[in-house]
Parts: sequence; C-alpha cells; structure tokens
Amino acid sequence: MKPPTNRSTDDAFWMRRAIRLSQGGFPAPNPPVGCVIVKDGQWIADGGPTFAGGNHAEIEVLTAAKDRARGATAYVTLEPCNHHGRTGPCSEALIAAGIARAVVAVRDPNPRAAGGVDRLREAGIDVSVGIESVAAERSLAPFLFAMRHQRPYVVVKAAFSLDGRIALPSGESQWITGPAARLAGHWLRARLGAVLVGWRTVAADDPHLTARLPGVVNPPLRIVLDPHQRLTGKERVFDGTAPTRHVTGPINLPELMRSLHQDGVTGLLVEGGARTVSEFFAAGLVNRVEAFVAPKLLGAGPTWYSNPEIEHLADHVRLGPMEVRRRGNDLQIGADVIGRETTGEGEDPR
Repeated sequence: MKPPTNRSTDDAFWMRRAIRLSQGGFPAPNPPVGCVIVKDGQWIADGGPTFAGGNHAEIEVLTAAKDRARGATAYVTLEPCNHHGRTGPCSEALIAAGIARAVVAVRDPNPRAAGGVDRLREAGIDVSVGIESVAAERSLAPFLFAMRHQRPYVVVKAAFSLDGRIALPSGESQWITGPAARLAGHWLRARLGAVLVGWRTVAADDPHLTARLPGVVNPPLRIVLDPHQRLTGKERVFDGTAPTRHVTGPINLPELMRSLHQDGVTGLLVEGGARTVSEFFAAGLVNRVEAFVAPKLLGAGPTWYSNPEIEHLADHVRLGPMEVRRRGNDLQIGADVIGRETTGEGEDPR
C-alpha cells in the first residue's frame, strides 16, 4: 500500500487512514485515537483504540512495528500523551522507538496529557501539526468538546415510527425498530461511555442499558434521573452488572453535566423518555441527534420531542446536514445541533 509520493499528499493519505482506524474500539472516556507508522512511503503498522485502561494506539502500533519503527514516520490523530496515567506517556515511547518524524492532526486540550508535541521536538523529532485536522476533530468530537467546555458531549438517541411515535398510547414500545437499529444503539452507548434515561423510561420498559457487543470491556455508566424517588431499586438498571448513578432530589441539568465531567465522563447518550429529551434541548445541552426511524405508522402515542413554547418556524431547533444509514429495515439519521430555541446560559452546543 503506497500513496502518491508528494509529501503533503502522503501525509493526508496516511492521516485519513489513521482517522478511519480511530473509529474502532471502545475507549471512552478516553479519546479514540488512530495511529499509522510508515517508512520510506511503505506501510509498517497501524491500529486504533482498544479500551480505557488498555494500551494507547501508539503503544499497540509500536509493539507491532518493533525495530521497523526506527527512522519511520508516525501519524497520530491526537497529540501523543505526555503524562503517566493508567499507561505510560506515548511521547516517550515514540522517542524510545526511534521515530524520526511525527505527524499530528490535533493538539490535546487536556492539560494533564498535553505536551507530547513539545517533548518530541525537544528529542529532535521533526513534528508536523494540523494535517487533516477538520476530519480528526470530528472523529474526536466528544472528547475534545468535554475538555474544552468542561461538560460531556451529549447525543440524544430516539427510536420511533415514521409518524414520530415512540410508543402506543398504552405505553407498549418494544420493539419499534429492528435488531440492527438496536445494535447500533448499543454501539453508541459503548462509544460514548455513559447512557442516561428518566425514571418513566425505567418504570415502563425496565431497560438494562448495557452495551452487549464484542470488544466492550468497560460497560457504560448508567444514569437514571428519579427526582421524586419513584423507582424501587429492584429494576434491572440497578442490578450491579455495570456502574449506575441514581440521581434523586431536585435536578439541575447543567450542574449535573458539570458533576459528570468532574467524574471523568466525556460523552453521554440520552435515550429518553420524551420529557427528559425535551429538557436537555431546553437547557441547550444537546450536541447531536441520532434518530432511528422504523417503516411503521402507529397513528397515536407519545412523540420523542416536545416543546410547546415554539410558536414560529423561525424558533425551531436547527440541525446540520443529515447523515443517513440503513440499519436493516430502519434508517439511522444523525445530525449535529447547530442552534437552539432558547438563549439561556451556556455556550453554543457545537
């Protein structure tokens, strides 16, 4: 595998490969990093994230490359870490391996881990920064947002019929979408590292809120909003198979988001119900929507989002370009939130 020989073209080619590799594994709350090692225009080794607590991508790739890494170029989507956490600093590993050049897409905004670029340069390694940075920022969106804004990146996930219903009037809702869509939902839970629902969803559906996928080592944190303590504690979400946070008493969502960030949560999947989803939108806390639409018409029942205060089309929640994928017979439609209907406290959620 060899791209064109122009250096800038080569750099973009290999970095795009590193970005693709970063989409494997479930490293939350750590960033999903991809790494490729190339020597004389030839691929040596590559890899992506594994799980929080496991080797970082750079270590995995250097281990595979062995002595062939000496004199090579390392392409890394995020600045190599420069601190001792659960693993050693990747910057020192690259230096010890004899890397001659490093190409980094995005600098690390985490002050505890940043400094890898400077350390590599101090060791005499040629470092280029900013190659394919736009695409890399997108692949790292939850982590970068959390580091820059001190709160988790929030994705709202909803599964509904073509006429927008998440359940029948009786409350029956399992299952509106098919197995492929539900599997994609589990992927979102594992990828973001935390999932949140309101007490009504637990009472109605008794969900487990786990991520039943191969490769998931650290189950996502389960968060249940139960301000009036309506739940018994015997529901499946409290079964002890995954960490669970039961939030009771008055709930201030911005304060809760800051608290979760302090606990290390970088990404959060909000799965419902409709009232909980609507409150997250009203607070200006939603970064992205992932909607799963089934080819069914239910005719009546609750919808996934409601805001009676929107009286004019100009006040709608603005979404970016839609990304559409087939999930069996269903559609997954993803879009970033680029505006909101309130002007309350907080920054633009992009």
